[in-house]
Amino acid sequence: MLFRILADIVVLLHLLWILFLIFGAVWGGRNKTIKIVHLSGLSFAILIQVFDWYCPLTHLEIWLRSKHDPFQTYAGSFIIHYVENLVYLEVSETTIIVFTILLCMFSLWLYWRRRRPNKGK
Repeated sequence: MLFRILADIVVLLHLLWILFLIFGAVWGGRNKTIKIVHLSGLSFAILIQVFDWYCPLTHLEIWLRSKHDPFQTYAGSFIIHYVENLVYLEVSETTIIVFTILLCMFSLWLYWRRRRPNKGK
């Protein structure tokens, strides 16, 4: 039971990490440490996609689920089932790579835009 709960927590953390990668530029514009973590996370996400690696959180979740019950096909709770559907979208790898690169470019643009001094004010 402990491994199942830990696996569910990892899935929730995975979702929070993805949301941070998507919206982190908003928060990172005010905090240099957050900005560094956000840009590093986006860079790592691109590397994962380019080299066809699994996210470490995915490996951890799979390992925890296998420790709970290696033969069970659906180990999560009702809510976790839908969270997993958000984390592990059924889209092509190309779509994910393009979205990740666009997200990285958009975030860099936001950081650059906030850094420029406003000449009109």
